[in-house]
Amino acid sequence: MEPAVDITELYAAHRLSLVRLAVLLVDDLASAEDVVQDAFAALARRPDAVRDPSKALAYLRVSVVNTARSALRRRRTARAYSPPHDLSPPSPEDSAVLAEEHREVIAALHRLAPRQREVLVLRYWSNLTETEIAGTLGISQGTVKSTASRALVALEKAMQATATSSGKEER
Repeated sequence: MEPAVDITELYAAHRLSLVRLAVLLVDDLASAEDVVQDAFAALARRPDAVRDPSKALAYLRVSVVNTARSALRRRRTARAYSPPHDLSPPSPEDSAVLAEEHREVIAALHRLAPRQREVLVLRYWSNLTETEIAGTLGISQGTVKSTASRALVALEKAMQATATSSGKEER
């Protein structure tokens, strides 16, 4: 019996978008790639977990979000038991990847509460509907709406604070 989902095709078609999603949730490329790899490995171990091929991408998105949450929990736990260390400045490659405005938005995004960040990333980066976000995060559509609204207000305040503290003029 052949599995209902072709993991190779899924990987080729959606790996990059899932890595982008994971990067915005876990804040670094290496962890994001690990998160996505773990999601695909889990699906490979249980190919019958998704019988309907049209639901495979949604299954992987849920897996990526859940694995990202786990990675952040592990990271938080590890940081609680080790002294903080100085972070080296970003490499020239990292600096070249994002324009200054994008770095500021992403920095502000990472200052949001995890649920708010997840909702905004799924909505505006992955272009999911409120229904899809609710299904991915296991929350109601109303919670998605209110969380997105509060997250956008918090993001705007964070961006204004960044602009004010760096001496930039508001436009």
